[in-house]
Amino acid sequence: MTSTGVRTVALGGGHGLAASLGALRRVTDELTAIVTVADDGGSSGRLRRDYGVLPPGDLRMALAALCGDDEWGTTWSKVVQHRFSGGRELAGHAVGNLLIVALWDLLGDTVAGLDWVGRLLGTGGRVLPMAAVPLDIVAEVVGADPARPDEVTTVRGQAECALTPGRVRSITLMPADPPAVPEAVQAVREADWVVFGPGSWFTSVLPHLLVPELADALHATTARRLVVLNLAPQPGETDGFSPHKHLEVLAGHAPALTVDVVLADTKAAGTGNLADLEKAASMLGARLVMADVAAADGSPRHDPKLLASAYAYIFRGGDAAWR
Repeated sequence: MTSTGVRTVALGGGHGLAASLGALRRVTDELTAIVTVADDGGSSGRLRRDYGVLPPGDLRMALAALCGDDEWGTTWSKVVQHRFSGGRELAGHAVGNLLIVALWDLLGDTVAGLDWVGRLLGTGGRVLPMAAVPLDIVAEVVGADPARPDEVTTVRGQAECALTPGRVRSITLMPADPPAVPEAVQAVREADWVVFGPGSWFTSVLPHLLVPELADALHATTARRLVVLNLAPQPGETDGFSPHKHLEVLAGHAPALTVDVVLADTKAAGTGNLADLEKAASMLGARLVMADVAAADGSPRHDPKLLASAYAYIFRGGDAAWR
């Protein structure tokens, strides 16, 4: 299934990006992940506060997702994902987070440190942060207080945004003009395909469009742009969102961005909202491709092999009628 020579950049963070990378590494051997750096919770938040570094957790997950299926890859993937338990100081920390931060401390170079971890793991691609400094996500939230359902309030921090009981309306970044990582900008400009999503829409996917240098590259690149829709709304961030609402929010945060293809799961998209989804896709300039890409167990997870088949089909220029 591998299509060598298809230079692909995947944008996102967390479990959504990991799912996309697990599929893309089966399709292309020229793959770069550009990862959000706004996590402020858990192990990443602790390391970020204690050492002033980028939060390593989403970067670690991307590296683990790019590990091969051989014994070396599967073993190291488990090692970097291993999280200490118990009540001591290491409790909650993932081994990979500590490894990444150790290399950053030794080398004094964020990108070089990630490249060294990738070499150790034998990853089939490169992992880069989207910005050179840690970011905070600031969200406008409607109805965070159930007693005031129409009130708009501001919530700061990725963890708070993900847990808000209200409905996120829009996001901005702090600092508002963060420096992009030059290697990430270059990867976007040289790509054949740029893939947005799946993932937490407001805290993993959209932030890339708010880093000015990276956003400029995403608009200017000659690469084709693919948006992969989530299988279900995310409680807090996108509660109650239809598939087409995700595209409308994307357009609201990047009005000038055009998209070539929108990929949606057949069952998740449903038949009742299909016309609205097709309309939202066409407003972005995209054609809609429907495919069965969900895990067979009914959970809101993408099946890596099915998603890989869909990616391969789209990269070959398949039409929108494919199932």
